[in-house]
Amino acid sequence: MAAERSNGTIVKVSGPLVVARGLSGSRMFEMVKVGELGLFGEIIEIRGDRYSVQVYEETEDIAPGQPVIPTGAPLSAELGPGLLKSIYDGVQRPLDKLMAGYGEFIVRGAAAPALDREKAWTFTPAVQEGEEVSGGDILGTVPETELIVHKVMVPPGISGRVESILAGNFTVEATVAVVVDGEGRRHPLSLLQRWPVRIPRPIASKLPPKRPLLTGQRIIDMLFPVAKGGTACVPGPFGSGKTVVQHQLAKWADADIVIFIGCGERGNEMTDVLLEFPELTDPKTGRPIMERTVLVANTSNMPVAAREASVFTGITMAEYYRDMGYSVALMADSTSRWAEAMREMSGRLEEMPGDEGYPAYLASRLAAFYERAGLAIALGRERRESSVTIIGAVSPAGGDLSEPVTQSTLRVTKVFWGLDDQLAFQRHFPAINWLTSYSLYQDVSDPWYDENIHPNWSRLRRQTMVILKKEADLQELVRLVGMDSLSPRDRLLMETARMVREDFLNQSAFDDIDTFTSLGKQALILDVILHFNREAEARLEHGQALSSLLDLPVMEEIARFKLTPEGEIEERAEALKQGITRALNGAAAKG
Repeated sequence: MAAERSNGTIVKVSGPLVVARGLSGSRMFEMVKVGELGLFGEIIEIRGDRYSVQVYEETEDIAPGQPVIPTGAPLSAELGPGLLKSIYDGVQRPLDKLMAGYGEFIVRGAAAPALDREKAWTFTPAVQEGEEVSGGDILGTVPETELIVHKVMVPPGISGRVESILAGNFTVEATVAVVVDGEGRRHPLSLLQRWPVRIPRPIASKLPPKRPLLTGQRIIDMLFPVAKGGTACVPGPFGSGKTVVQHQLAKWADADIVIFIGCGERGNEMTDVLLEFPELTDPKTGRPIMERTVLVANTSNMPVAAREASVFTGITMAEYYRDMGYSVALMADSTSRWAEAMREMSGRLEEMPGDEGYPAYLASRLAAFYERAGLAIALGRERRESSVTIIGAVSPAGGDLSEPVTQSTLRVTKVFWGLDDQLAFQRHFPAINWLTSYSLYQDVSDPWYDENIHPNWSRLRRQTMVILKKEADLQELVRLVGMDSLSPRDRLLMETARMVREDFLNQSAFDDIDTFTSLGKQALILDVILHFNREAEARLEHGQALSSLLDLPVMEEIARFKLTPEGEIEERAEALKQGITRALNGAAAKG
């Protein structure tokens, strides 16, 4: 039997850390209300009768002697219809409701339920009275948005016979079904579930990745793909475009649900997200993209302790939609700010510091987060194969990729998109360095692309990487002795590499056509560039002068090819390849 809980009293205040006595019966990670304002807090350390609480709000005016009241429950997320299209803070308070109730500045101690308690949802049962159900089984459905059907599930840990189930319009707290377990206990079920954010939601089994997550970003899809259910790390210094890469992936990734977590980022960047996303249109359906998106905004001027909660709140919501059978893409921007929050709290707890002052458990805490990604079979009798893909941005100080957060992240993720500030200064975006980046999902993605997109996809990718790596080797020679010292064949390779970089890898996020490139178009763009390389090599072998091959008007057409609309791409690609052959033949005839 659990010990009876008692209220405590504050004995020390150190920034976001409050130390209390007298909270007998309370446990680790239990939520408490701190001070006379009832601020949100979580117990993170117990030493005898001293309970250390991290407070998710500013602790100004909190003083020793004020009360600390336990709630008896851990930090939990509310899960149910109404999550989509919402904007939350780090502890899942709806920012729009707080603004309506308290004005533009959040009042300390302000509280509002994460899900609307007054809105009625149309519930359609999927089981009948008398049926046996267990955790994960679908009780019924609710049309949450025009794009997503919300599947109301039996909470994990509950099983038995359906005693009653109703159809109609209900609020999230209304009872829609009653399940009687084997011991005769009745479990009223509503549209609302609560789940502790630090505990992964259970699944039936985990599967190895089977196919890539399609993003429409050429350097990612072609050279460094991430699998559905995989993990990726996007480290880079200030100004290298991490946030824009995250935004592009959130907009265009072929996931059913997008969870975007702004963890400690600058307020103006998060404002851009909050203003831009409601205006975006889903390319597949033409509906607003917010109808399948949840935003968690915890900016750098918000209380530091809430950054840690925001990451776990976001992944819990992602797992909830995964359990329904949807593929979910979670963007965390950035985990460095999350780690900084852990470092600050660790310092105030007077723990032994690790590398660069980060806590010794930094690596295990990062691993616990990224390991919640994966391709899985959800609980329930109906087989539902679904995934959570995690893409985390890292902001190493000074661009130093050897610092602890980046290195700990790389140990548990399988894709590394290394952003390069030198590429960004050259206005090459996405500024992903193709020589340092890698993907360990290549053995999964290549066969899928070859079978479903283009039969020569993997060959095109390998040839492209060979050209880019040879260019890097030749650049060292060019710096020493100049371009004129290279053979015509090597100078052609340098020109082809330039075309790959400028006409394929360089992609504008702000151009209506270039912002997204279908997989078929990606293959055709590379095929055209490599076709030019093959044809020009053949002319060089017959003694043709290189300068006559590189000054042709068709080179400009190749550069503009990526701006061809999707509906015209196949016809245009074939015509351009024929035009390249004719132009080179004409140059050879003149020579």
